[in-house]
Amino acid sequence: MARLPMYRQIADAIREKISQGEYKVGEALPSEAQLRELFSVSRVTIRQALKLLIENDELESVQGSGTYVKENKVNYDIYQQSNFQEKWAHLDVATHSDVLAFEIQKASLVMAEHLDIAENEHMFYVKRVRYIDNNPIAVEETWLPVALFPDLSYQVMQQSKYDFIENTKGLTIDRSEQELVPILPTKDIADYLNTEEGVPIIEKRSRGYLKGDIVFEYSRNFISPRDYKFTLVAKRH
Repeated sequence: MARLPMYRQIADAIREKISQGEYKVGEALPSEAQLRELFSVSRVTIRQALKLLIENDELESVQGSGTYVKENKVNYDIYQQSNFQEKWAHLDVATHSDVLAFEIQKASLVMAEHLDIAENEHMFYVKRVRYIDNNPIAVEETWLPVALFPDLSYQVMQQSKYDFIENTKGLTIDRSEQELVPILPTKDIADYLNTEEGVPIIEKRSRGYLKGDIVFEYSRNFISPRDYKFTLVAKRH
């Protein structure tokens, strides 16, 4: 494999310092002269590296002030089955959930199909707003069979249901089947996400399976594109 040009090596080194928290979001990078000294390269090379990161929307240049780290969107890897906290574990942020609804309902014909249970069988319905620090970034609606989790509680859903399922119940989560749909949010969803009704958002619908092909949840997540990006790798066979 060909060796990367020096400016790309510098850009990658700056990215690494950002990911490790050495260069923080909203703070200025060292000056060009300091970066030249740090990496022992020319001014042209430093400027090429910064130009690449600015044009890639990772840095922002402010005239007369300096170059700043921009807030990055989390990369939502739909191939990785992870909980909310795990998706943000690489960043120095606090996560929490507000539980808006925690109810036992009877499964409709459609929801019974989603959960692979009988119509009118009891299921939990949970609605949560997920936060990074104090920024709402997702509204989640989840349905789970009561027969699988009779001891599920409001307190559990304030934390991680995956932690409850794996560590308390001792079950193995195998996979989820997901689809992404662009939608216009309803007024209540837009209000929860601090966005506008006319601004499109992403709805992620997923069906979760335990080992043994047992459906344990159906969920709908309403996600603002300002906070997430979705990266897929497609291979031609």
